[in-house]
Amino acid sequence: MKHDAWRQPGRLWVLLALLGAAWAALSIAWQADAARWAWDRAWLREEPWRWVTGAFTHWSVGHAGANVAGALVLAALGWRAGLSLRAAWAWALAAPLGQWMLLAHPDLTRVAGLSGWLHAGVAIAALHVMAAPRRDRWVGVLIGLGLLVKLGLEQPWGPALRHEPLWGAMPVAPWAHAAGALAGVMAVATACGWRAVARAARGSNSGSGSGPGSGSP
Repeated sequence: MKHDAWRQPGRLWVLLALLGAAWAALSIAWQADAARWAWDRAWLREEPWRWVTGAFTHWSVGHAGANVAGALVLAALGWRAGLSLRAAWAWALAAPLGQWMLLAHPDLTRVAGLSGWLHAGVAIAALHVMAAPRRDRWVGVLIGLGLLVKLGLEQPWGPALRHEPLWGAMPVAPWAHAAGALAGVMAVATACGWRAVARAARGSNSGSGSGPGSGSP
């Protein structure tokens, strides 16, 4: 069945990653007008679509290409690890959460790119692999530690923008990466909480369905 097919481990995750890679590649077409579509604190009220388009807008071909590569790596990781449907939904939820958390850095006025959402994907993948009942939990631990080290070196609590030689004239927004990772953790917690509530509701319903005389003697 088509509906059940998406419940197979890794499939929905891979679909999300491929959609992200496709949008990043397509964003090259409106790269010259990126400032009009980027997340911009000053224009969020008047142009609310920037909450969405900011993630799918890139400043340069190199910027878009790096995020396409990152999305493809996450697709491969999700398929190899068999990330669950819950992990995929958490990654989808992390997209709006990450965009909203950009507001937490008062000096960050404008940002564009998919990298925040990709960092969310890394955080979610690390947590799910660590929780898996398999011998490769250590892979999740290494991924999580690598993410923490990267974020720490970027110093997201510092200046809103940093210039890295790798990116030339394009500045990097470390807080966007940290916000994405935090959004990923929050999304996993939300997904786990929702699962616990659903299980409790099912247990309550099954218990209330017992007839008279079904109690203990």
